[in-house]
Amino acid sequence: MTTSAATATTATASAVTGARTSTGGPKDDSSLLEHIVGWTLVVVLAMLLTQTGLV
Repeated sequence: MTTSAATATTATASAVTGARTSTGGPKDDSSLLEHIVGWTLVVVLAMLLTQTGLV
């Protein structure tokens, strides 16, 4: 593959990627809830490990 062919392929892939529509997947606007749930999981796991004597 030549350099110009690789550039054309990359440009075509970029154009296709930019033209895609949103699929309605998860949004990035729930970071606070995500942090709360994540830290809750960490605390629960730490409590479980402490109670079982593994730590």
